[in-house]
Amino acid sequence: MSETRRNRLERVLKPLVTLAEFSVEHAKAVCDSSPSYVTSTIKELVREGFLEPAIADDENVYRWKESDNFEPDRWIDQQIHGGQITQTPEQDRPRERLLRDGAVGLSNADLLAILIRVGVRKESAVVGGRLLANRFADRLQDLPKCYKDDLRDISPTVTKVSYAQIMAGIELGRRVASAERDRVRAATKITSTQAAIEYCSQEFARLASDAVQEEFHIVSLDTKHKPIRTHRITVGTLDASLVHPREVFRPAIRDSASAILLVHNHPSGDPAPSREDHQVTNQLTEAGKLLGITVLDHIVVAREQCVSIREQA
Repeated sequence: MSETRRNRLERVLKPLVTLAEFSVEHAKAVCDSSPSYVTSTIKELVREGFLEPAIADDENVYRWKESDNFEPDRWIDQQIHGGQITQTPEQDRPRERLLRDGAVGLSNADLLAILIRVGVRKESAVVGGRLLANRFADRLQDLPKCYKDDLRDISPTVTKVSYAQIMAGIELGRRVASAERDRVRAATKITSTQAAIEYCSQEFARLASDAVQEEFHIVSLDTKHKPIRTHRITVGTLDASLVHPREVFRPAIRDSASAILLVHNHPSGDPAPSREDHQVTNQLTEAGKLLGITVLDHIVVAREQCVSIREQA
């Protein structure tokens, strides 16, 4: 029975994986299987996130998602065995592969399957992990923002327990990354524009990629220009009349800072400094001179790159 189903699935998949794009009618014409079976297989591939609907020349078509590493043989195995761990060879199970080879080589689907840990009736942790990974393939950063019911709508394997495990794993990963940044920061000296850009591109990576409003931050620096800490000053469109020197330098004075870096983001993704950005930089540089706190630079962070306003002056 399993071999018969395998042959049917292969007769559908082998022609389709050679096509970058196809309509249902085209798929039925090239696949050696019944039209209804071709249609149901396509629907399952769409449900699991390997195919996506599109429009080409006023025709409904399907395309393979470029971000996915689709393995037809593995997918067929999972269809036949229902993705059940007990039916998967031990050496191919996510947990065993992690213990043998480490976590780095595992896919997002494998990592999520390990966090889900236990499947439900008719859907294993492996299938659940694959469904979640495919849904968030192009926007993994949105996963931590989801509630349990959001993820359960994607896969019933997301129970209260597995949701808690996923969120705990994400938060622990963030804290490990933060601790590593703190370690690097302790050894960092900002003695050049390039050093300032490199530091801000790491320290404010989430601000560059996730923030939907402009945020203005400072980095306080000691006498050796090593970072002490960061402070968020304002949220909203940057304007010289709104960024008051008192609010900017108060935390720097509290930190006994010798110098500061100014940092803000451009949610549009374009890092080019505006006229207002230059005005703010000049205003705060002059205020810093009166206080004996040097404004080393003003870095604009955006999705694609960071730029120095000092270099743009």
